[in-house]
Amino acid sequence: MSRICDLTGKTAMKGHNVSHSNVKTKRKFHPNLQLQKFYIPEEDRWITLKVSTSAIKTINKVGISEAINRFVKKGYL
Repeated sequence: MSRICDLTGKTAMKGHNVSHSNVKTKRKFHPNLQLQKFYIPEEDRWITLKVSTSAIKTINKVGISEAINRFVKKGYL
């Protein structure tokens, strides 16, 4: 399974581990993804999405239907 948010499209970022002696080695910063089930009342069904925690906060604030519409308008879906 890929580590990509289904709604926002967040993926891993590249960066460096920096030691005390300032030696830099490559690493990845992975998004905080959670497997979450959401109920869509308009369609009367459950969907399972792998979403980032920031997307979960948005869904809790505005609702799943409105959140999906926002992400579609912004071009994430």
